[in-house]
Amino acid sequence: MPKHVKPLTAVSIKTKPPGMHGDGGCLYLAVKQKGEIGSWVFRYRDRVTGKLRDMGLGQALGRHSPVTLAEARALAEQMRRMLREGRDPLAEKHSARAKAKTEHAKRMPFGRCAELYIEAHRSGWRNPKHAAQWDATLRTHCELIWAMPVDAIDTALVMRCLDPIWTTKTETASRLRGRMESVLAWATVRGLRTGDNPAAWRNHLDQLLPARNKVQRVEHRAALPYAEAATFIAELRQRDTLAARALELQILTATRPGEAAGAQWPEFDLDGAIWTIPADRMKAGKEHRVPLAPAAVKLLQALPRVSDNVFPGVKGKPITTDAAMKLLKQLRPGLTAHGFRSTFRDWAAEVTNHPREVIEQAMAHRLKDAAEAAYQRGDLLQRRAVLMKDWAGYCGTVRTTGDNVMPIRASEKNRA
Repeated sequence: MPKHVKPLTAVSIKTKPPGMHGDGGCLYLAVKQKGEIGSWVFRYRDRVTGKLRDMGLGQALGRHSPVTLAEARALAEQMRRMLREGRDPLAEKHSARAKAKTEHAKRMPFGRCAELYIEAHRSGWRNPKHAAQWDATLRTHCELIWAMPVDAIDTALVMRCLDPIWTTKTETASRLRGRMESVLAWATVRGLRTGDNPAAWRNHLDQLLPARNKVQRVEHRAALPYAEAATFIAELRQRDTLAARALELQILTATRPGEAAGAQWPEFDLDGAIWTIPADRMKAGKEHRVPLAPAAVKLLQALPRVSDNVFPGVKGKPITTDAAMKLLKQLRPGLTAHGFRSTFRDWAAEVTNHPREVIEQAMAHRLKDAAEAAYQRGDLLQRRAVLMKDWAGYCGTVRTTGDNVMPIRASEKNRA
């Protein structure tokens, strides 16, 4: 016959010695040591393994949410009902706890997702400033949703971030939308949210916002007319500064300001008249070979070599593009250094017969026509060498007003 268990009382549970004290119905008061507050335990036998299992039901006494004897008996009755239904109380408790932890983890704030996305992609961005720009843009314009769970972000919240700046800071707003879309896509893949991306443009936000080119005025960089190129170069050569030489090299090679200012001596083969700019310094992330006209080689040969930097700045770094911009403001207020690429492009298109693909290759532009790009696998170096020599010759010869056309030496056989 089963052993008779004397039920516990509200008074007796306060003075029980260490041990397991039964109340009946698989309910026990567990006291580990003298003077310790007892805890309620539901003890049952696992129907699969046959082993005894203890399931805690809370403290019997104490200041923090004590479970009374009546409450413990009610809980024990629930457990017995689960056992009669073939369920395992402890297994279900662990499962519920795990689910709660998972759901809590999924409630990751948008801001934390943004930080993790940036960290995950930091090594893949060529420019170290890229991560800082991402962080600044998202923190500044997503303050409203920064602390919100990422799975709670919907189209309305995305719009509240974009609306204030879409027509006034269109370029920034467009970048912000793309970055929000990337962060939310990352969260979806991570299992932190489900459903469509509320920051997607096509067939979504394009129905709510005007296209960027409809509200953004295109502002072209101010460029020097090519007819004035030789006069400007002559003025520039009167300046005996590194900034002047960096700007002159940029003009003669039709490169970007940062590519010229950051030039390194190991990149140059002056005997072969070739400048090879590595991929990590190019906008397109692709190595670019620049044929050097005699004037450009002469410029470089005259420079002192004090470090790997062709144009050394401070703390072992090259000069910044600001140096050339300051000089340009003195010589031609209102112009930009990048605008000299437009000067070169206009000259090549309007004054010469050099093919468009040669000109585009000289500027390190990717061909928009995919089919054309697929067939053009070389870099047209020899033909570009003729083009750059013509350009340097044009820049080195001051002409009278109206005399803008120069004879082109490149014959058809050179371009075949």
